[in-house]
Amino acid sequence: MRTIALIPIARTTFDIPFASEIFQRTQTALSQAGFVLSGPSELVTDSSRVQEIIHQMNQNPFDLIILLYCSFADSDLAKQIVSETDGPVLLWAVPEEPGGGRLRLNSLCGINLTGHSLHRTGYTYDYLYTLPEEPAALEKIKVLTNAGYAIRTLKGTKIGKFGYHPNGFDSCIPNSTGLEKIFGLEMVQIELDTLFNRVRKISDHSIGPLRKDLYQRLDGLEDLDQASLNGTLKTYLVMQEVSQEENLKGLAVRCWPEFFTELGCAACGAMSLMSDQRIPCSCEADLNGTVTQLILQTLSGEPAFGTDLVHMNLEEDTAVFWHCGLAPLSMADPKVKPRGIVHTNRKLPLLMEFSLKPGEITLARLSEASLDFKLVIGKANMLASERQFSGTSGLVRFDNPARKVLDTIMSNGLEHHLSLTYGNFTAELATIARYLKIPTLAL
Repeated sequence: MRTIALIPIARTTFDIPFASEIFQRTQTALSQAGFVLSGPSELVTDSSRVQEIIHQMNQNPFDLIILLYCSFADSDLAKQIVSETDGPVLLWAVPEEPGGGRLRLNSLCGINLTGHSLHRTGYTYDYLYTLPEEPAALEKIKVLTNAGYAIRTLKGTKIGKFGYHPNGFDSCIPNSTGLEKIFGLEMVQIELDTLFNRVRKISDHSIGPLRKDLYQRLDGLEDLDQASLNGTLKTYLVMQEVSQEENLKGLAVRCWPEFFTELGCAACGAMSLMSDQRIPCSCEADLNGTVTQLILQTLSGEPAFGTDLVHMNLEEDTAVFWHCGLAPLSMADPKVKPRGIVHTNRKLPLLMEFSLKPGEITLARLSEASLDFKLVIGKANMLASERQFSGTSGLVRFDNPARKVLDTIMSNGLEHHLSLTYGNFTAELATIARYLKIPTLAL
């Protein structure tokens, strides 16, 4: 559930009983829609309570501020509240039908005046001009609260980075200072040797329950080198431990070559399992990829997956997303049981192999292709299909023509990793970018 700070603003020279009715109707509509409400229980008609309201707002986390103009009011109350709190802002006015009599509320003029004031001082806001019961109003509020929740979740979040990006993979160059400035994120650097030493100390007995579970969920495990399989499962346990110890909400992992050459196993299977536990993981130490997955996961409430675009059929208007085998198992097409396999180049386990389940997907990438942050946003449908390549892969049809998507990627020099989650969250992504003042690029 998402939380709204609902601030009902009015002026006593207008129709206060009618203004109070609008406030009550709004409270009812939002509560019935499943939102948690905070804020004053009566109309705010002067500045005497503003500091008390601001204190309460800062003590109780919220995802959206609604400044409900139950009647006309000037912008002073709104400016003070917005300047001393943090989060998306919605100015809401209600329509009045002309009837030749008194203008009872004049709330539209109130949000017009306030919008001007906020705009000229650099604040971002949204607005509604509807009655409280309008479905379109509730849908917009759902998008805003979801985006606000994602922004709030990212602040203070720590992302672990195991090792460093491979040479020549400029798309994975980290910008921890920029991520902290824009999102409030913190990067925690962890050396691979530290991880490997802990993995080597894990006993075979410790992974017994996990092995038993995966033997039920995956075909083909009995055909794999068991010592290498155990190495991946022990890696998963250590990633869990480190995430708990350091309070990490995502991982960016240098997955090759050292996992194969020094630890004798693949990291992919461990990262798949971590992503299913809502600790999203990117390979090749792609910090921005992990941040993108964390945003998508927060919006959807489901795991996200970092992937490569490896094939496009421009005639059939389809494309293939693929990666070695780190997609979360929850994304597997339920019609075919997933398999445990070896890395096709390194010949060591554990990787997951399955086709991605069909459904609508949102695509995103926190890009630094132009050295400044930009949020790439796209939508597609994952199609029901046979396995496209070994590992985890899926056949997609973009909302835009495949040729246009390819041209956008290549002409803008975008990174080779995109992230996806199931569902349509493009409006939320655009809202996040607007409030964080990040340009967007449509895919």
